Amino acid sequence: MASNMDTLVTVFGGSGFLGRHVVRALAKRDYRIRVGVRRPELAGHLQPLGKVGQIHAVQANLRYPASVRAAMRDSHVAINLVGILGRSGAQTFDAVMAEGAATVAKAAAAAGARMVHVSAIGADARSASAYARAKAAGEKAVLATMPSATILRPSVMFGPEDQFANRFAALARISPVLPLIGGGATKLQPVYVGDVATAVADAVDGRTKAGAVYELGGPEVLTMREIMQIILRVIERDRILAPLPFAIARLKAMFLQFAPGALKLTPDQVAMLKTDNVVSEAATAAGLTLQGLGISPDSMEAVVPQYLWRFRKAGQFATKGA
Repeated sequence: MASNMDTLVTVFGGSGFLGRHVVRALAKRDYRIRVGVRRPELAGHLQPLGKVGQIHAVQANLRYPASVRAAMRDSHVAINLVGILGRSGAQTFDAVMAEGAATVAKAAAAAGARMVHVSAIGADARSASAYARAKAAGEKAVLATMPSATILRPSVMFGPEDQFANRFAALARISPVLPLIGGGATKLQPVYVGDVATAVADAVDGRTKAGAVYELGGPEVLTMREIMQIILRVIERDRILAPLPFAIARLKAMFLQFAPGALKLTPDQVAMLKTDNVVSEAATAAGLTLQGLGISPDSMEAVVPQYLWRFRKAGQFATKGA
């Protein structure tokens, strides 16, 4: 019987937030893992996730096709996790998430490999968000080259080192008022990063339908207001939740896009919050969800206390503006 050690999986973007969880999940299933990253010397934190020699980082930049083809050499499966939340120099949404996805698909096809592509719920060619449009273009490019590829669309992900719950908790530590863009009515279906990684590993195992688009959400649909209330309860801080109209938020974002850390807010992020980010009824009906894969998703309230504890301040429990 063949072992998974006979299968080489190349993971592009494997050193990032989702990437380290995917690499861990694959290592537990005994796959050989090649991690394609722009700076392999900074990917040493991945080595302890597997056995000696099981995980190997190589240089690959999706804007340079030759490096992607080299990373795919002799691989059996390609996983593309590369994505950015903001543009920086040549690292634009289209270059990384649209053209970059196409580059990985072409390299996978040339190597005769299967492909798993991680996109995002909300990917839409007609979206007001450049991020969402680039994600949609990436999906289209992947399926045009690799019709049998599996597309996974997670909602906003949470977990240790995330840029979601950690960001709001950090903001709550320094500000007595937290803005609710659009009044905090936007609906999200936050999903635990470990559950998304399990879905990726299942796709590598061949448990997903070829050419299908899966939508991955957590067990609850929550408004932004409800999410902020959960975070404030966990970190035991009392803060005012102040509604901020989209027009004013966009104006502020023109300046805050240059701000550091938790204060950073881009006009594109404001545009994304105008649309709910939840699993569609069509995906649920077709079984193209975590539950359809036999995965029982973890909730925010079950997971975030495990890593947001460091933001706590004793004696603060209630939240204003509820």
